[in-house]
Amino acid sequence: MDWNRLAEILFPHITKTPEDILAQYPARALPEGAKVTRMGPSPTGFMHLGNLYGALVDERLAHQSGGVFYLRIEDTDKKREVAGGVQTIIDAFTSFGLPFDEGATLAGDKGVYGPYRQSQRAEIYQTFVKSLVQRGLAYPCFATEEDLAAMRAQQEAAKENFGYYGKYAVWRDRPMEDIEAELAKGTPYVVRFRSEGSIERKLRHDDLVKGKMEVTENDQDVVILKSDGIPTYHFAHVVDDHLMGTTVVVRGEEWLATLPVHLQLFHAMGWKPPKYAHTAQLMKIDEETGSKRKLSKRKDPELALTFYKQQGYPAPSVLEYLMTLLNSNFEEWRRANPDKPMQDFPFSTKKMSGSGALFDIDKLKDVSKNVISHMTAEAVYDAVAAWSAENDPAFHALFTRDPAYSQAILAIGRGGRKPRKDLALWSDVKPYMDFMFDELFAPDYTLPAHVSAADAKAILTAFDAQFDPNDTPDGFFEKMKAIASAHGFAAETKAYKQNPDAYKGHVGDVSMVVRIAVTGRQNAPDMQTVMSILGADRVHDRLNRCIAAI
Repeated sequence: MDWNRLAEILFPHITKTPEDILAQYPARALPEGAKVTRMGPSPTGFMHLGNLYGALVDERLAHQSGGVFYLRIEDTDKKREVAGGVQTIIDAFTSFGLPFDEGATLAGDKGVYGPYRQSQRAEIYQTFVKSLVQRGLAYPCFATEEDLAAMRAQQEAAKENFGYYGKYAVWRDRPMEDIEAELAKGTPYVVRFRSEGSIERKLRHDDLVKGKMEVTENDQDVVILKSDGIPTYHFAHVVDDHLMGTTVVVRGEEWLATLPVHLQLFHAMGWKPPKYAHTAQLMKIDEETGSKRKLSKRKDPELALTFYKQQGYPAPSVLEYLMTLLNSNFEEWRRANPDKPMQDFPFSTKKMSGSGALFDIDKLKDVSKNVISHMTAEAVYDAVAAWSAENDPAFHALFTRDPAYSQAILAIGRGGRKPRKDLALWSDVKPYMDFMFDELFAPDYTLPAHVSAADAKAILTAFDAQFDPNDTPDGFFEKMKAIASAHGFAAETKAYKQNPDAYKGHVGDVSMVVRIAVTGRQNAPDMQTVMSILGADRVHDRLNRCIAAI
């Protein structure tokens, strides 16, 4: 076979050599040990939690080491691509604040190692495929879908491995005359890699997550260039990762099956492969069976990244929760460093689990409560204002009517060593503080079991006469104790517990009556602060409204 002649017949338009291409992509000038990672999603219109899970690993590995984290759009599969898919990708990562150093943007490319869209790199791929043909390592295959289906049926009947290999690789050693005859007829063809691998041999591989392993060599003549001149993922990512200087590839463990193909292609190209980190699948406990299963696009809305924005989960909360799944020692570090940014955590692939990571939405909410509790009132206000504008316009109008008022409410119990943890989602803010807006105030005047309606009216009447919006929380509680004593309630809870028959109830019951009257509920933040924000007129009005109602 005259391989040079065949290469020229297949790629007459390719005039550059691999050396020409390589000269356009010089080695990156980075510090020793710096890692270069990439996120390479396909623009299918759906970004899922697994994308973010892997991207967080990419980002931490790159930026902890002083390296580069870039975005590459892998749009070689035009059948699955949807309109607006690239914007969906960029919007998703932007909303979670993942900072790409270079790569694809809506305005074009940022960086000198592009194009960062694979659909714009056809000439580059074809240059390297042509070189493989010249070396006798790739060949055209004219097998039709019907041919491949018949081959598969034959393999199934013979109980042999499926695929295009060995005696089934019928175009592997066809003479030039046969190839030229098909080309003359205009028969569509793909280009396949000529594998010299054997399933009788093993490859040793050291994965950054899975550790040392052995994988069976690839014996398949895989397609590297499709009939439209666009490469398959297998070949495209090998070329791109080499040219762009990728040092670590983070991807899901479902790609382990194709790892032998990728290592084989790197070897054939004469390039050192990057390190691979195959992350464990995200699992959950199935509510019906009680057993673990993969998160499902069909069954689990929480798999979609849009779910978290719609529900009002702060982006930092989702990232912190994912870090608890990624590194087993993160929670311990967070407890010891409650106020440090997550970026200070020393992330390591050695602390990643090789088995499935169990996703728990309740645990995410607990993490989110902690994250929000350490945010300033101003930061919470800004986030809720942005979320409610899109998801609850009616509440947004009330919430943003007086920013200082809303921020004062959000500031209650915030800061200090033990901040309040009432909020897990931005959607929690409305039910948390709706009683502070007269338009939303819908009181439940159910009294404590120890308090009669007559006693409640007497307590509220007494407090109405004594209320001072400038009281301190301690001053407020002293008034509660005095009112308790005056109406047959124990001024100290301890005294009531020691002799319950001597009292109608205790000071906690008295303060609860006031809480119910002012807030319309039994659970609310610090009462004196709440009343100070409401103002004297509204407090008096609510006290008298409750007196009239009970």
